[in-house]
Amino acid sequence: MSKPISSSAALPIAYVLLRILIVVNFLMLAVILALLVVLPNEEWIMISFKLSPSPEAERLVMGLRAIAVLGLAAIPFNHAVLKRLLAIIKTVRAGEPFVAANASRLQAIAWVLLALNLLSIVIGVIANAVSTPAHPLHMNAGFSINGWLVVLLTFVLARVFAQGALLREDVEGTV
Repeated sequence: MSKPISSSAALPIAYVLLRILIVVNFLMLAVILALLVVLPNEEWIMISFKLSPSPEAERLVMGLRAIAVLGLAAIPFNHAVLKRLLAIIKTVRAGEPFVAANASRLQAIAWVLLALNLLSIVIGVIANAVSTPAHPLHMNAGFSINGWLVVLLTFVLARVFAQGALLREDVEGTV
């Protein structure tokens, strides 16, 4: 068992930031639910986007609702990533980063990031499908090379941590 490493300022800051992001993620759940259930009726959305009743307007309203539902689907994915990152930070603070549990956590994070990237593409497709020249719908969604690089990097890091855990077990076994 390793002794705790001297903590840099990054670990406590990351820990606090992740805790804040968990709260923000739940606030987003409340906001999206309010947008889907409480606030919007078709008239409110049409006034917000300065739309007149038409098939084009109905398509935009339905697209926005579909995007909001997909936003709800992202909440548990985000939560899964944030909780696993918190657990990894705890092991790093304890001086035990290369454990099998962290490799598993990183593997799970990689799969969740893959799902989130696919979800972003679906949202981007919906936004493009309902967007019109008269009423463009600008979404920060769709294919992102950076998002896919993060997925690949996380899968690689998961493997690195798995190897590190095995090496650590070998070293501890020979001492």
